[in-house]
Amino acid sequence: MTATRLPRAPLAAFLFALSAACLPVAARADVVVGVAVPRSGPYVGVGEQVLRGVQAAARDANAKGGMNGETIVLDVQDDACDSNQATAVANHYVQANVRLVVGHVCSNASLTASDIYAANGVVMISAASVAAKLTDRGLPTIFRVCGRDDDQARLSAAVLAERFRDRKIAILYDPSPAARTLAAATKDNLNRIGVNEALFAAFQPSDADDAALADRLKSAGLDVVYYGGDAQEMGRLVRIAAERGYKPQWFGTSAIATPEFAKIAGGASNGVLMTFYLDPSRKPEAQGVVAAFKGQGIEPDGSMIYGYAALQALVEAANFAHSLEAPKIARTLHTERFDLVLGAVGFDAKGDVTAQGYVLYVWQNGAFTPAKSN
Repeated sequence: MTATRLPRAPLAAFLFALSAACLPVAARADVVVGVAVPRSGPYVGVGEQVLRGVQAAARDANAKGGMNGETIVLDVQDDACDSNQATAVANHYVQANVRLVVGHVCSNASLTASDIYAANGVVMISAASVAAKLTDRGLPTIFRVCGRDDDQARLSAAVLAERFRDRKIAILYDPSPAARTLAAATKDNLNRIGVNEALFAAFQPSDADDAALADRLKSAGLDVVYYGGDAQEMGRLVRIAAERGYKPQWFGTSAIATPEFAKIAGGASNGVLMTFYLDPSRKPEAQGVVAAFKGQGIEPDGSMIYGYAALQALVEAANFAHSLEAPKIARTLHTERFDLVLGAVGFDAKGDVTAQGYVLYVWQNGAFTPAKSN
């Protein structure tokens, strides 16, 4: 969890240097950017995606002169997607006088840390936190480049109503606040459309409970199962259910947008539906970044491009404002538009990005692609 000086070098050299050593923060004219991601715990896969994106964006920015002429140095901290650890990370940045932060990944961590950042004038921009409350509070230094869970819930409900109105639908969630909130919002939106689910329930994921749940769902004749769990939990549930002869239409959230899901679920992942942000790797503006990743054998999936966009937005705002001062960067983010890997976007008064929101995907052969219209 030490700061890493990013060299102005090709991606291969950068990745080699990064794996070889963690260099100390330089004392001279560098700008330190905090990167708060889970490097332990169940969401480490998403954290790795975001971190790789940020690292690549810092490398590319430094090759072009850095942020307002200063070399970008990353101070990477592990919050484990835990609220208490996120508090410690946020206080670390405040005490270290780090004024710009890319993070956090999980909404609970972002909500906790953002209060500390806002109170101390730190600009925070998340690549993956979807809780509507994060930006609905209108904190002037808090931003995100990803979508919102209320938008995701509306799309999920619309898909369920359009495709499965006459089927028996289960809406499940684990005890985590993010899963519970998204499941409840999906249920509410579905009910407003005039469709009622057959089951709305929470359960504690484990191998034994997954097997019991699969048998329960199968016995009840549930045709469609919407689940707000993460990649590990849903992957295990889908696999165990298939092993027990239960193969409903599974429907996941952005929490399973990582190859880890397909690795765990195996062949049972084929056909699983999922809502996730618009895939920016398909946009013309992202092709150079995508090619650089692929040239190193890295598939830029999941939240990797969003991690890139988060740091890119900070760099563009600082360069436009000709300043490294957090208040000026925040004002610039709110008022200007920027050419990012997400396209030409800006941020609204709440701090939400103006890029296109969620779309429906389907898993097939270990990867997810946009689902065809029904």
